[in-house]
Amino acid sequence: MTLQPVGQLTPQPWMRAEETRAVVAALTAEGAEVRFVGGCVRDAVLKRSIKDVDIATHDPPERVMALLRKAGIQAIPTGIEHGTVTAVVGPCHFEITTLRCDVETFGRKARVQFTDSWAADAARRDFTINALFADPEGRIYDPFDGLADLGAGRIRFVGDPVQRIREDVLRLLRFFRFFAYYGTPPPDVDALAACRAMAPYLPRLSGERVSGEIIRLLMAPDPASVLLLMQGERVLPHVLPEAAEFGRLRLLSWLEGRGLRLDSVKPDPIRRLAALLRTDAEGAAAVASRLRLSNAQTDRLVALCAPAVLPDAAMDDRAVRRALRRLGADRFRDLVLIAWAGRKAVEARPHPGETEAWQRLLEMADAWRPVELPVRGRDVLDLGVPRGPEVGRVLGEVERWWEDGDYRASRAETLEKLNSIVRDGRGERPA
Repeated sequence: MTLQPVGQLTPQPWMRAEETRAVVAALTAEGAEVRFVGGCVRDAVLKRSIKDVDIATHDPPERVMALLRKAGIQAIPTGIEHGTVTAVVGPCHFEITTLRCDVETFGRKARVQFTDSWAADAARRDFTINALFADPEGRIYDPFDGLADLGAGRIRFVGDPVQRIREDVLRLLRFFRFFAYYGTPPPDVDALAACRAMAPYLPRLSGERVSGEIIRLLMAPDPASVLLLMQGERVLPHVLPEAAEFGRLRLLSWLEGRGLRLDSVKPDPIRRLAALLRTDAEGAAAVASRLRLSNAQTDRLVALCAPAVLPDAAMDDRAVRRALRRLGADRFRDLVLIAWAGRKAVEARPHPGETEAWQRLLEMADAWRPVELPVRGRDVLDLGVPRGPEVGRVLGEVERWWEDGDYRASRAETLEKLNSIVRDGRGERPA
């Protein structure tokens, strides 16, 4: 297969950037050919922002390292056995990979052979829209009609879909993630059939790899539609059997993305995951463990799936302030958004004033400033209460009184109440 250019990119700031030009100049200094590959070309065609710049070359990785170092560019052998070197220029990182073809594949890993064939390298990639190349002048090379697929919103595997997934089962989840960001219904029939057939192999993937794809998918503009597709194709139960609240997730995504204009409300994957799940605290902890979430993410997911307080649009100001003090503004906001989305999922038309009531809760969360009980354990000890459980009991008594007064009592007033509690029964509420 001889590759000829089929199109031309419009001038790209990332291609003209000083850092990019420096890397390209280093790699081509002795006559090698380089091309940009994959996501940067795909997103440039769509006029989307470019996150990572990947470069392919027919030079072997050891020569790539030497060329970069000769030009004074830091070179890191991030995956040199598979032909990958990372070039670092200031804040910019460029992944440079030698053209290769698979000799043998086994799951995520593969035994590769370096090649000088652009077509062979393209043939080992996952999707046609990721097998696009562009040279430094912006000429596009498209060996598998990826441009047509990109224009039509088709996510299509390169070659045999089952074989591509067998090489790395993660590609099954990547298909749905890419469909969420780039696809237009209906999905490719052959790809879906392969995903159904290979879904039982998903549990072989590590939790970290599954988590990475699920988190990215959840951040799509409308993840619920694609997750429903995964459910219907009997894929999702292999990685997230607790997923059930698709309507709630859909409405939450709408609130986060288009329904609200609050700086404090942005798309959030853990919040969206909690909205999707139908489980209790134990089940949420199991999901977090399976997905290898961090401790902070686990705590948050459990708290959102088994909330200590259930926000409601009918909450009065005092109840809202109590919830805010107990939960903090961020967690309260999460729970309000999930509860509001759940309400909208079952009641498409809100009652009069209901939308404003939910917005009020979010505005109160934005305006909340934490308040602290004006007295401490030291104050209880100073009144002669011995160290031990009695101190906590007395503090709890005065805190309930302070909370009942909507946190308005001053330190002097709170100390007076503390004296009264200790005097009238060493922690027992006066009759």
